[in-house]
Amino acid sequence: MKFTDGFWQLRPGVRALYAQEAVDIREVETIDGPGLRVLAPTKVIERRGDTLNRPVLTTTLSSPAEGVVRVRIEHHTGRGRGCSFPLPGAGTEAGSVDADAGILRSGTLEARVAGGAPWSLSFRSGGRTLTSSGAKAQAYVTLDEGAQVDRAIVDPAGSSPPRTFVHEQLDLGVGELVYGLGERFGPLVKNGQSVDIWNADGGTSSEQAYKNVPLYVSNRGYGVLVNDPGHVSFEVGSEAVERVQFSVAGEALEYFVFDGPTPADVLSRYTALTGRPPVVPAWSYGLWLSTSFTTDYDEATVTSFIDEMARRELPVSVFHFDCFWMREFQWCDFEWDPRVFPDPDGMLRRLHERDLRVCVWINPYIGQASPLFAEAAEAGYLVRRADGSVWQWDLWQAGMGLVDFTDPDATRWFQEHLRRLVRQGVDCFKTDFGERIPLDVVYADGSAPDRMHNLYTELYNRAVYDVLVEERGEGDAVLFARSATAGGQSMPVHWGGDSTSTFASMAETLRGGLSLAMSGFAHWSHDIGGFEGLPDAAVFKRWTAFGLLGTHSRFHGSESYRVPWQFDEEAVEITRLFTNLKMRLMPYLFQLGLSAAANGVPVMRPMMLEFPDDPAVAHLDRQYMLGPDLLVAPVFSAEGEVEFYLPAGRWTHLLSGETVEGGRWRRERHGFDSLPLYARPGAVIPWGARVDRPDYDYLDGLELRVFPGGSGTREIIVTTPDGRASVFPVDLEEAPR
Repeated sequence: MKFTDGFWQLRPGVRALYAQEAVDIREVETIDGPGLRVLAPTKVIERRGDTLNRPVLTTTLSSPAEGVVRVRIEHHTGRGRGCSFPLPGAGTEAGSVDADAGILRSGTLEARVAGGAPWSLSFRSGGRTLTSSGAKAQAYVTLDEGAQVDRAIVDPAGSSPPRTFVHEQLDLGVGELVYGLGERFGPLVKNGQSVDIWNADGGTSSEQAYKNVPLYVSNRGYGVLVNDPGHVSFEVGSEAVERVQFSVAGEALEYFVFDGPTPADVLSRYTALTGRPPVVPAWSYGLWLSTSFTTDYDEATVTSFIDEMARRELPVSVFHFDCFWMREFQWCDFEWDPRVFPDPDGMLRRLHERDLRVCVWINPYIGQASPLFAEAAEAGYLVRRADGSVWQWDLWQAGMGLVDFTDPDATRWFQEHLRRLVRQGVDCFKTDFGERIPLDVVYADGSAPDRMHNLYTELYNRAVYDVLVEERGEGDAVLFARSATAGGQSMPVHWGGDSTSTFASMAETLRGGLSLAMSGFAHWSHDIGGFEGLPDAAVFKRWTAFGLLGTHSRFHGSESYRVPWQFDEEAVEITRLFTNLKMRLMPYLFQLGLSAAANGVPVMRPMMLEFPDDPAVAHLDRQYMLGPDLLVAPVFSAEGEVEFYLPAGRWTHLLSGETVEGGRWRRERHGFDSLPLYARPGAVIPWGARVDRPDYDYLDGLELRVFPGGSGTREIIVTTPDGRASVFPVDLEEAPR
């Protein structure tokens, strides 16, 4: 929200009370252990009478984990809502306090409150100031009736909007850049943007996002998470151009500051607190083939696709059944439509006999034509309105209701239907939707509807993911999820949502993936070729090369199939080439997934995450690093012209073997069978021996491809899908190239 009218004035009807000074700093016991409590009156106290009839902001500092500081700003402490993100990594006794100096220390991170006026809260690490909260930064804001603050979130019930807010502003240094805030499809660098953290089904071509995460990461080596699952408004160097402002409705605001020193270290600390990405099964890295959305299909269609893929030597790992595996109007009833799938048990058995995994589409909605609707409504398992009636609307499915995952009984009821499918032979679920969650509702546990809007997706995906872990075991559970918020990285995999079938949409899809990576998500996918519309052959082939150089790869569309022979014969060859390449890279990719589970650093990385000291990479959003050693620059044109940047050193093209010097921009032209794919100087890529499947024995026939430009010795770890690990020391100067 924008509360000001320029630097000097507030907008009409807006009143702001700012923390003016620190008058009382003392050690207190907090949920994290020892902390500091600071009283900050909204006027400088010059005489005793100034303490009367005067609001005070209370700021509490504590540390839930090493290198992390929790900051809680409160107006009326008895009215602050306690709903926050799950923090599985939070502990106690991580911080130490020096109340006399106004300092809280956690690892190398130090939060310091200066006594007296003006208000000053600074964060330091390694002898340098990371950021600060200074004059007019902390504020309690009230709105008169009719005041306009550009509030983007509208309650569809037409209820009164909130009238009180708390905001904080943290300084931006000269040249400082901000990343993250979820999967956002605009510019990778968020400076100058106003961002609403509010999940919505807006597609990739809008400012809305399916995955909103109130975390930003600075190129100066720190990060900030606003610990509020409701609507958080960010103005990143926009309303106050030398600050990041964030605000929430109500009486309290809580945020965490994460130490670095590098952006990768920030993400490691962040995921340690909010949840590490788990290990995903090796089979999930293979090619996923879908029925697409509204196409006509039955078991014969599915079988024909699989037969033709096999005949053309195009390895498929997962077959996905989209919405119409269930009968129309009855989503979700979790029953196979008997008109098109009369023998689901036999079909699933036949698919498994072909060594395929099976994914089916679900969402958290129950259409009123579903036999389950009356059952769920009678049992109280659906979200209700304030008058006790079931909340329903006709968008998506006629009369649909919303499963109330705040009710443990409703969650178990939903999960039992999924267990039945898993035991029938379904291997994983595409958890679609979960974004446009209403506000005019009442939840079973009394949760505030605005806080549940973004958090709902976590409860939904957690319910599904837990079933897969319980039924299939750790390491063999995987989702294909669309919506998320903070902590969603602990329930992979997520895909980019509804894109159009154009080069522009392909580029915006990549920007979304890079932004999501800077928000702590290790795994990511997208609809190869785009979702809406039929891509021309050039778009499909370029997108195929891009889509198979990531963690997870899926052919999926809306009204048309995405089998490669539908485009041209060259598309078949391109699919085979890059699918085979990905299978060869599986020892490398699977190890990256294991590393992400250990340290939280994503597999697909924006250039600045891998080269934080190279200022030339700061804004790059048309290329990425696949792990630490492979640079990928997708081609966004039919003609094959591509412009990209190589950091310093001697780089080697993985497909052609050509070596080039970096530290400069390059312009290249590539056929459909190629793209800029460069091995980093001194890279060692474990190269697998098979191209028919992703979950083979990586040690059998393994090669280590060593590239020029390195020195010293590297230890390369290769772990097989069944957990056998081998370590290979490689002398980078002696090893053959």
